[in-house]
Amino acid sequence: MRRITKIAVALTAVSTLALTGCGRSDSDNGSGSGSASGFAADSYIGIALPQKTSENWSLAEQLFKDGLSKAGFKSDVQFANNGVSEQQNQIQTMITKGAKVIVIGAVDGGQLSSQVKAAHDAGAVVIAYDRLILNAQDVDYYVAFDNFKVGQLQGQALLDGMHAKKENGPYNVELFAGSADDSNSKVFFEGAMSVLKPKIDDGTLKIASGQKDFSQVTTQGWKAENAQKRMDALMTSNYSSATLDGILSPNDTLARAAITSVKAANKPVPVVTGQDSEVESVKSIMAGEQYSTINKDTRKLVEATMDMLTSLQKGQKAKVTDEKQYNNGVKVVPANLLEPVIVTKANAREAYSNDPTLSKVVQ
Repeated sequence: MRRITKIAVALTAVSTLALTGCGRSDSDNGSGSGSASGFAADSYIGIALPQKTSENWSLAEQLFKDGLSKAGFKSDVQFANNGVSEQQNQIQTMITKGAKVIVIGAVDGGQLSSQVKAAHDAGAVVIAYDRLILNAQDVDYYVAFDNFKVGQLQGQALLDGMHAKKENGPYNVELFAGSADDSNSKVFFEGAMSVLKPKIDDGTLKIASGQKDFSQVTTQGWKAENAQKRMDALMTSNYSSATLDGILSPNDTLARAAITSVKAANKPVPVVTGQDSEVESVKSIMAGEQYSTINKDTRKLVEATMDMLTSLQKGQKAKVTDEKQYNNGVKVVPANLLEPVIVTKANAREAYSNDPTLSKVVQ
C-alpha cells in the first residue's frame, strides 16, 4: 500500500484519496459494453498515441497497425504531434466512428477526463497505454511496465555506476525528470528517489545546484534541447572546478543531451542513467559513455495490449496483474504491469539477444 500513497499524492492535488476502488465489482471492471458481451471480430479499435518523442512510440505505431490487422480489427492509429487539443479531437473522432475499445497513450494524462467519459458513455472500453490517465473515473484498464520499479532501477544503477568508478563517496550528482504533463514522470522520479534520498540525507550524495525537488528538475516535453540547456547552466554555475560524478536521467534522449553538455564543458562524462533502449544510447553504453538504460520492450507491451483486446472482444475480462498500486486520483485503475530490465554494458548482449535490431548493436 505504500506505493499507492506515494503515487496518489504525486499525481493529484486533492487532499484525500480514498482507496475504495481497490475492490471492483464485475460490473465495474471494464464497464463499457464491449467487456460485458464482447463485440464483432472486425470491430473498429482506436489507438491514440502522443508525440513521437522517442523511438518506442514510432515502433508502437507500426506494431499496433500490424497486430490489429492480423487480428482482423479495423484500426485507426493516430499521433497527437500538435499536442493535447489534437489528441482530444482524435479521441472524439474515434468515439464518433464507433470504436469498441480506445487505447490511449496520453499527451497529458490530466486533460482527458471528458473524452474518457464520452467514450464510456458511447459504450467503449478505455485502456490507458504506458501513461496513466488521471482524475478520470471511466478508465477501465492500465497496461504498462512497472514504472515505479523503473525509477528504482535507475536510482540503483546510478549508485552502482559511481561506486564502480570511485569506491567511496561523497559523489556529486544532478537530477533530471521528465515532462511534468506526463503522469509517468513523477512515478519514475519517486521510484528513483526512494533509493537516492537516504544517500542524500546521509551525505553520500551531494547536489551542488540544490535542485532536488520534482518541480525543479522536470524537462518540458521530454525535449533534448531543454535538458541540454539546463545541463549547460548547471555545468557553468556549479562544476567549473568540481567534478560531476553522476546524472539521474529518466530516459535515453535526455541522457544523451546531458552527455553532450558535459562534453561541451570539457569535463569527464559522469555516470548517466537512461530508459527506452534507444539505438544511439545502446551504442553509447557499449562505447563506455552512457552507463545504463532500461529495456521496456515495446513489442511485449503492444503484445500485452493486443491480448487484452482479444479478451475483451470475446466478452472476457482483460488480464490484470495489479489492483492496488495505480491510483489516478479518483480510483485505483486495474493494471497489467510488465517487468522492466536494467541494462548496462555488462548484460547488454543477454538483454537484447532476442531483439532483431539491438542484438546487432551489442555485438
